[in-house]
Amino acid sequence: MTVPARAGAPRHGRPVRRTSTGSVALAGLGVVGELLVTAGVLLLAFLVWQLWWTDVEGNRAQAEIVRNLDWAQAPTAAPSAAPTPGAAGTGAGGTRATGAPVIAAPRRGEEPPVAAEPDVRTTFATLQVPRWDGEPERPVSEGVDKATVLDALGIGHYPGTAMPGAIGNFAMAGHRTTYAKPFNRVAELQVGDPIVIRTASTWYVYRVTSTEIVKPQDIAVIAPVPGKPGVDPTERAITLTTCHPIFSARERFIVHGVLDYWAPVSSGVPVEIAGGA
Repeated sequence: MTVPARAGAPRHGRPVRRTSTGSVALAGLGVVGELLVTAGVLLLAFLVWQLWWTDVEGNRAQAEIVRNLDWAQAPTAAPSAAPTPGAAGTGAGGTRATGAPVIAAPRRGEEPPVAAEPDVRTTFATLQVPRWDGEPERPVSEGVDKATVLDALGIGHYPGTAMPGAIGNFAMAGHRTTYAKPFNRVAELQVGDPIVIRTASTWYVYRVTSTEIVKPQDIAVIAPVPGKPGVDPTERAITLTTCHPIFSARERFIVHGVLDYWAPVSSGVPVEIAGGA
């Protein structure tokens, strides 16, 4: 007599494995959920590093570069002199002045000194923009390579463009976001605003003449005569370039200016960064 097999009983000595489609799907969803959470945490960590920590490190590194420049400090008045409101009390060496800064007399009718173009990654100047109240003095180094100059040192000088004070176009690039973002506030600049460049021995005070937004391939903005490649320059120009809009590299924000005057560091500090206009 043959006994009927019961439902779910093993056949031929082998067990019958039961699976549930629903439980498999739930397990799969759980794995996917864990992966998404992990990816979200990693993305958040990357954004914190990119948008915040690179600024912390960049500001620290750039301040150290400026402090370590072996440059003489501009003269100051006697300690008993009343301090000038908003005066720049710290020199490139990082030591605080004991008195009000001596205001340098502008030199406009004399040829300014012009240094030779240095080797790549050499820091040869600093930049200060009074419009950017609260921003520190930033180093300017040779080259515009992202990894070795813009990320590591701050503002970069386009090789082959004019040096500070020279006839032609002293052109620079800098980050608008991340790595201390030295050109973050570039859109605030207005016509007539001063841009103060310092080298070891000389101040160069430029004035903003215009701003524009261009495509990344429009390299004519750094030509000796901005926007007019092939034309011989007659002015001492300056150009700042950075990405636009913020958090995008789709376009470039450009600031142009011309030299207003220069002064020896030994004669004092430009009024524009000593509480003047």
